[in-house]
Amino acid sequence: MSQPYQGRHRNVPRQGRSASRSSGLVRAVRRPAVTSSLLLAVVATTAAGYQATDGRQTGTAAFTVSSEAIEQANEQSDNQIEDTARLAADRNETNTSIAAAQEKDRVAALAAQAAAEKARRDRAEQVARDKARQALEAKKQALLANAQKDPRAAARALMGDYGFGDGQWSCLDNLWMGESGWRWTATNSSSGAYGIPQSLPGSKMATVADDWQTNPVTQIKWGLQYIKSSYGTPCGAWSAWQSRSPHWY
Repeated sequence: MSQPYQGRHRNVPRQGRSASRSSGLVRAVRRPAVTSSLLLAVVATTAAGYQATDGRQTGTAAFTVSSEAIEQANEQSDNQIEDTARLAADRNETNTSIAAAQEKDRVAALAAQAAAEKARRDRAEQVARDKARQALEAKKQALLANAQKDPRAAARALMGDYGFGDGQWSCLDNLWMGESGWRWTATNSSSGAYGIPQSLPGSKMATVADDWQTNPVTQIKWGLQYIKSSYGTPCGAWSAWQSRSPHWY
């Protein structure tokens, strides 16, 4: 009785044959960037290298993957890795540029907002200063008009600023009535003394303000300071005035 045919490679372990067929392919698929489509490309590329172990095509023919195909797969994998990294770097650079532009716009908007707010505050402060200046000027004009109309009231209101109490008022009133009759335009034709306190010369009163020719308040302030520094009190100046002939102080 004849023995059944077991094939030419009956002594080759099945596991060994399987390992030899797939070892190259396993090394290729272990590369992290190899996709299923790339693997199919490798299989298609190496299909021509399939060889039936007995020289005849069979349904269970063994095959091997050529080293060239594995090298090509590795190269394609490396190129894919490089392309992926380059695309990621380009995306990062683009995102960085966009973020920088957005930050620049944000800073510019904040600067414009701060500038507008400062301009608004400056305008408001300027308006307030103008109003205050106008109010002060109006007050000065009112005081000037009142002083020109009633210089006695202005002098009595200012005495306290120089340390003179109400008890000194009658002396001051008599002194300046005798000197100028309380006229802020009074001029001594012989000496050139001028104003309510009869400053000689009248320009001395410019140490108080430049409006000494027209402002009774300026004249009164200068006169009160002169009395304090020269005679101590209006009553002291009045006594000196009375003791001299012609009268002066």
